[in-house]
Amino acid sequence: MSRLLTCLALCLCCSTGIALEADAADLANPLAYAPPAVTHSLISEIRGGVLAHALGTREDGSVDINGEILFSKPLMPADPLLAFLIPRLHLGATVNTAGATSEFYAGFTWTYDITAKVFIEGSVGAGFHNGETGRFRVPDRLSLGCSPLIRGTGSIGYRFNENWSIMATVEHISNANLCHANQGLTNYGVRVGYSF
Repeated sequence: MSRLLTCLALCLCCSTGIALEADAADLANPLAYAPPAVTHSLISEIRGGVLAHALGTREDGSVDINGEILFSKPLMPADPLLAFLIPRLHLGATVNTAGATSEFYAGFTWTYDITAKVFIEGSVGAGFHNGETGRFRVPDRLSLGCSPLIRGTGSIGYRFNENWSIMATVEHISNANLCHANQGLTNYGVRVGYSF
């Protein structure tokens, strides 16, 4: 048993010496060293904003409050194109302030940096709503056919710094003719994001 412990101690000392030599070589040539990509948080960004609700429809004339959480990517490649292909999972809600259609949603978001400051974004997922799904039209409410619906967004944004950004967003939910009614609902607005 003592011989086994002695062998393990010698192996540990040798491997530590090799590691120290490798670290010294990396410090002598700093360009050869690349720190590992570490995700610091499960959540990568939170967002909030105000949207004009269903402009030009029977639910027009009110405002939505939007809140969203975006989760960190499981991988973050150095290549911008590959990084774009890996989406972030998002969860959020768009709540109407006048009692019209509200929704809770989940899906995937793809962000592409045009410059260090300007970015574009698209997302797709499912939206669970409290809107009308019956075959008969209700005054001042849209007929959405069923729930959940397919939800998509498009945004263009600007980063003030590494933490804060602002974006113009278009949000649309529709059943893609999978239900008996397909009026759809589109909101337009501005959101502010805080990245961790």
